[in-house]
Amino acid sequence: MSSATVIFIISAFVLGGLVILKRDTMAPATRRWMAIISIVLIAFAFFLIVYSTLTLGA
Repeated sequence: MSSATVIFIISAFVLGGLVILKRDTMAPATRRWMAIISIVLIAFAFFLIVYSTLTLGA
């Protein structure tokens, strides 16, 4: 797994955590779009984790 992939995975999960922690202070429209973006990025990060695990032995 390259360092860029690791950095992306960490930043995606950190963004999701920040959206959860700061949901009370964000405007409703901003909160909705940030949540959608966070879900997409976390899903892609999870895909990268699974893909790198499956191709680990190859």
